[in-house]
Amino acid sequence: MSNCDFIDAFVAKVREIFKTKEFIPLHAPRFAGQEKELILETLESTFVSSVGECVDKFEQDIARYTGAEFAVAVSSGTAALHTALHVVGVALDNEVITTPLTFVATCNAISYCGARPVFVDVDLDTLGLSPQSLAQFLEQHAEIRQDGLCWNRFSGKVIRACVPVHNLGHPARAEEIAKVCGRYNIAVIEDAAESLGSLTDAEHTGRVGLMGVLSFNGNKIITTGGGGALITDDAAFAKRLKHLTTTAKQPHPWLFQHDEVGFNYRLPNLNAALGLAQIAQLDDFVVKKRDLARYYADWLDKWPHATFFTEPTGARSNYWLNAILLQDREARDEFLGRTNECGIMTRPMWTPMHTLPMYQNCQCSSLDNAELIENTLVNIPSSAVSLQ
Repeated sequence: MSNCDFIDAFVAKVREIFKTKEFIPLHAPRFAGQEKELILETLESTFVSSVGECVDKFEQDIARYTGAEFAVAVSSGTAALHTALHVVGVALDNEVITTPLTFVATCNAISYCGARPVFVDVDLDTLGLSPQSLAQFLEQHAEIRQDGLCWNRFSGKVIRACVPVHNLGHPARAEEIAKVCGRYNIAVIEDAAESLGSLTDAEHTGRVGLMGVLSFNGNKIITTGGGGALITDDAAFAKRLKHLTTTAKQPHPWLFQHDEVGFNYRLPNLNAALGLAQIAQLDDFVVKKRDLARYYADWLDKWPHATFFTEPTGARSNYWLNAILLQDREARDEFLGRTNECGIMTRPMWTPMHTLPMYQNCQCSSLDNAELIENTLVNIPSSAVSLQ
């Protein structure tokens, strides 16, 4: 059968799964719990901004779900990344190692600190930062000097942090990455924005680094409309994160006293109310999305035109976005063009960061795997849906 036959069969199968002839998005939020009730209660309380009991409860639920000691809710995943980088000391002219396969927010947050990203390749089976490529890059370019900092011999700048990304909900090898970074005094912050509900050896993503970052944007597995969170086991970090994200305001009965430049990044209570209803359904969402992934994998097994991307060995992915690998860029673009013409939203992997104009002059390792993924991977409709 031709590639066109495969694409037409795929379109028909997706319409069968989602039971509609209308437009099918890549990932739609699902509101099947107490969303309306909790939002109405919050409106009636008049506490709709950054103060309210829903924020506190939502933070407690996030911490409980992920197993972290502390959670700090903020206005977006980008805000969480920016604050985390700031707290570990990323500053002007520093460097932060990350992957070229990520949403642009990862690199933008690095730029907000006045730092520059350095791009290291990914593993083909995780889509995340490769510990081996990271180790090779640091062996070739990095050294610890008398000040205890890791210096890049190539650029003459301090490598302050590393941000591995759990792409599409699939856990990267965070433990191995952290071990490599530990030898070079590099702080690890996990970008777990896409991986709420994903585990490696029964531990939630975002728990290996000093801090983990979550996102609750409208297209994530649960949503607060817009929002994010930081998780950590370090009480001092948690206290500082909350202080910074509330404009660094010191407690006082009536005075407005601020002891440093802070950020107005706290999550509004109204958004947290939505989050409370959503996180109560998270286990069910994960089950539905994993069921959908298995269904796709079984169906695609009959076709030689594409391979379903499955979770890494030893991991449990939330399958935030299901993905298939096509034969080459030509087949990828044909698939993208035809499915979108038919009202089925599909998307390629993120445009590699090192090809964007503001990051194309950043230092890179060999990025063969990242470029292969970019040429062949397509994300397909992934909303939590009942297959019955």
